[in-house]
This record gives sequence, C-alpha cells and structure tokens, in this order.
Amino acid sequence: MSENIEGINYKEVIEYALDPLIVHSQLKIIYINKAAEKFFRASREEVIGASPLDIFKDTSKPAITKRISGAYSEPAELIEETIYRMDGTPVEVELYCHPIKIRETKAIQTYVKDITERKQQEKIQNEMNLQINELASRIVPLLEDIAVLPLLGAINPDRAKLLLELVPVNVQEQKVSRLIIDCSGIYKIDNLVIESLFKINNVLKLLGVTCILTGIRPQLAEEAVKLGFNFKNLITFSNVKNALSFLGVNHTKERKSW
Repeated sequence: MSENIEGINYKEVIEYALDPLIVHSQLKIIYINKAAEKFFRASREEVIGASPLDIFKDTSKPAITKRISGAYSEPAELIEETIYRMDGTPVEVELYCHPIKIRETKAIQTYVKDITERKQQEKIQNEMNLQINELASRIVPLLEDIAVLPLLGAINPDRAKLLLELVPVNVQEQKVSRLIIDCSGIYKIDNLVIESLFKINNVLKLLGVTCILTGIRPQLAEEAVKLGFNFKNLITFSNVKNALSFLGVNHTKERKSW
C-alpha cells in the first residue's frame, strides 16, 4: 500500500480521507484508513485479516459476495446497506467499491458513507406525510353536507402536494358540498401556503364544492395581495363560528371582507 502514482503517495491520500475506506482482497481486509478505524470503533489491527463479509447481515451476505466478485473487474453500483460496527452497533451506510491493483495483486477499495442522519430525516418526512394523509382523510363532518378541515403546523412541498391530491378525493367520498378550511393552526406563512390554498379552492370549485377559508391572518392576506392573488375570489372569515353563521347554521351571515 505504498505505491506512488505520478509522484503522489497513494497510501497518504486515502489514509487521511474523511470517509472510511477499506481495501480487501480474496475476502480479507488488508487495509483501513483512520476514518474507518473511528467509524468501526476498532483499531486496524483488530480489523485487518477479517472478512469484509463479517460486517453484513447474514441475509445480505450472498448478494454482497456476488457483488465483491464482480468488483474485481469493474466498479460496482452504489448501494445502501445496514452493516455492523465492531461493537455490534448497526448503522445504515452507502457503499461504493471499485477495483484497484497493488503490485500484482487484484484488490477492491470500498468507500463507506454513514447515512444514518439522512435516513432519520427521511423517516421524519415519511411520518409527516402519513400525518397529513391521516389529517386529510379525517375531514370532520359537521352538519349535512358541511365539513371542516383544520390545517396544522407547517406546509412543505410534500404536504402541499398531498393536500391537493387527498382533499378533493375525501370531499367527494364524504359527499361534502361545503368545506371550511381552517388555517388558524398554520404557524408558518409563505408563498407555498398561499398557492396551496388557492389551488385547493380552485379544484374544489370545479367539483362544485364551496370552499370557505377561516383563520386567515392579516399577514397572509397582505402577502397574497403582494403576490397578485385576489381574495375577492375566496370566501373568508375570521373563525369557523362565523363561517357556520354564513352558511345559515346560526342564521347569521356576517361575511368577513379583506
């Protein structure tokens, strides 16, 4: 592992690389860099000589064996796997390996990238999507054909897309002809929120559903005006109670005007 390539010491290049690197040949690890020692929580003396298959789950070993065999001739595709550190701790990683040659010995260099944080963020995002899915599915029926949909938290692009897909479907399934969308629980007001509300209103209008927005804060209305959105095309009230009054529930029709 001390080959020089055009004056560059190859070992020094990979020794101080930030990502963990493993070099193995014939199913034996022959080198790991400092980052790999830290990542696997073991000294290189403990790792060198072991099989690279030892870090994988038993169910993954057949596919990894086949992958290693092919990587002696050409780079293998980037994959995601769960592997184990020397203390038995599982960690989700991306693996990329390609062939190298050390003198006359064919070997494989494997890059290991910890993607635990990314996977956690993906899990959080998926949970948020499930929450909004459930929320959109629970349009709350009030009276006859009247229902209310409370929007809570922040609306990101994924949530906005799900709302646009699910609200019209659930409105039709529940035979709702007048839907109150309460925005008082939205704590972040931005262009995406405004565009989403207008899109939902337009889609519902095409379906013959009257859409009423409540809880519209002045800052949201002002931002909409700046962006060229016209609230005159929307029915808006300060709260759900006033919206119900407008619909004749309390026989009071005091529509809020922006």
